[in-house]
Amino acid sequence: MPEPLLETPVLDLTSDPVELLATLIDIESVSGTERRIADTVDQALRAYGHLEVIRDGNVVIARTHLGRAGRVVIAGHLDTVPIASNVPHWREGAGADLEIWGRGACDMKGGVAVQLVCAAALTAPQRDLTWIFYDNEEVEAELNGLGRIGRERPELLTGDFAVLCEPTSAQIEGGCQGTMRLACELTGRAAHSARAWMGHNAIHDAGALLHLLADHVPAQVEVDGLTYREGLNAVSISGGIAGNVIPDRCRVEINYRFAPDKSAAEAEAYVRDVLPGFELTVTDVAIGARPGLDQPAAAEFLAAVGAEASAKFGWTDVARFAEMGIPAVNFGPGNPSKAHADDEFCPAAEVYRCRDALLAWLG
Repeated sequence: MPEPLLETPVLDLTSDPVELLATLIDIESVSGTERRIADTVDQALRAYGHLEVIRDGNVVIARTHLGRAGRVVIAGHLDTVPIASNVPHWREGAGADLEIWGRGACDMKGGVAVQLVCAAALTAPQRDLTWIFYDNEEVEAELNGLGRIGRERPELLTGDFAVLCEPTSAQIEGGCQGTMRLACELTGRAAHSARAWMGHNAIHDAGALLHLLADHVPAQVEVDGLTYREGLNAVSISGGIAGNVIPDRCRVEINYRFAPDKSAAEAEAYVRDVLPGFELTVTDVAIGARPGLDQPAAAEFLAAVGAEASAKFGWTDVARFAEMGIPAVNFGPGNPSKAHADDEFCPAAEVYRCRDALLAWLG
């Protein structure tokens, strides 16, 4: 169903970024309905002559072409998870303790507000810049706007370093972990539970697998100076036919979170080595992203933020840049533990901190 025609708000990119955040929250943009906010962002950016603005579906890209020695890509998604009586925005606290509440405040319209004010203000940056505002991050990977542009127009994503403005409490989180899902199908022989010796219990067979997983000590792997703690866990188990039947099948689902120094093949080999003798099927995999903190742009970014980087636990879209050989970090306002929560909010102080850090780094 097409989105309804709604008036496009006017954004003032020279205004206070916290006020801009409040305006963005009030533009509902649940995944799949991003046209209105994309129109708004597109219109606002086209007012600035130093930017080439490209529209591709509900992805908006703005670029400088100043002939600088390097290019930095700064990306953020426009969509949110569904509304939960938390739009329009509201405010709590005041002054240094001001917080902006509402859907998307943390994930990640605070980061988008920072992107927009910096894109407008940085008319002569030290490096050429590509600003990306994309759709469908919160849903299936095949719909992800950043992924689609990477497949169809990869030249628009090229750069020497990338920043994803996901919420990190205004701290730098380098790269991201990879994630792999595997399934182990255990088979037995069904029988009446009163004659259990005539069957073979597949659920009981899962015990050895679960013991291996419970006893496994996760590795801590250093990559580009950051320590990633891995995890290998059973996350689901299912089986059984009825209360009086010995089960002939049991399925255990396993999740492996691995450091970004591993390829998909290396991650799979590691799991098979930990769980020898079990039939495992990989059902999903996404490799991680190296932080690339040895790159000059990254060193300057760390200095501008004035803090040490930490490892990103979890997978984010920085991995899409890693696939293209572009080192990337996560950096944005908002506590990631509040992402998708009904009481989602973003501290105003973190919005200012992120804006000031990007301006100091790139200006």
